[in-house]
Amino acid sequence: MASDESIVTMDGPAGSGKTTVARRVAERLGYRFLDTGAMYRAATLAALDAGCADEPLDEEAVCRAVDAAGVSLDDRGTVTVGGREVEDRIRADEVTSRVSAVSALPGVRRRMTSLQLDFGRRARPGLVAEGRDMATVVFPRAEHRFYLDASVEVRAERRIGDLARRGLPAPERPAMVAEIDARDEKDSSREHAPLRAATGVEIVDTSDLSVDQVVDRIVARVAAAGGAAS
Repeated sequence: MASDESIVTMDGPAGSGKTTVARRVAERLGYRFLDTGAMYRAATLAALDAGCADEPLDEEAVCRAVDAAGVSLDDRGTVTVGGREVEDRIRADEVTSRVSAVSALPGVRRRMTSLQLDFGRRARPGLVAEGRDMATVVFPRAEHRFYLDASVEVRAERRIGDLARRGLPAPERPAMVAEIDARDEKDSSREHAPLRAATGVEIVDTSDLSVDQVVDRIVARVAAAGGAAS
């Protein structure tokens, strides 16, 4: 596995900017990038395709669907289902609305964590991993651990902007705020690997910062601690 000194974890709620920031930090450091949110979206897509994604969820049925679909990571860290890239499909609203429930299932989390750890073992020269339990569960001994956050209003605006850029319909701002609030509640109150800032992580409020500012700050922290140079 990439050494603890060469692992950067980036946790946080939806819309905090962690995926974009993590991807750019990985590029700057020359590290591999791991988008764990995409993995749980792929698991949700597998459950949808198998017709078992509606609540109340049948954990055994969902896990069978994930296994049968072949959710995996290629050598670049791209999430695939049955060997095919599914980026467009996993960003659909029907996946977004169900991913919190599917990702809360212990069996699903065990499967995804195993894939994440396996990818970590192959990651050279280092790894930037983003998600909701990177610092608390998957890579708790990583030297560089960050928790990105932002106000719910800012996160709602970002989500609306992201949907608009992709030509997809978006709810009005109050509805989007309510949707994000509901997802925060589900993610932070689930029994297994709840969303929270691990002890000792650096919390970065991205509400008033540009992506470049956040990336520069994190790369500087890693470099100052003896990680890869920017």
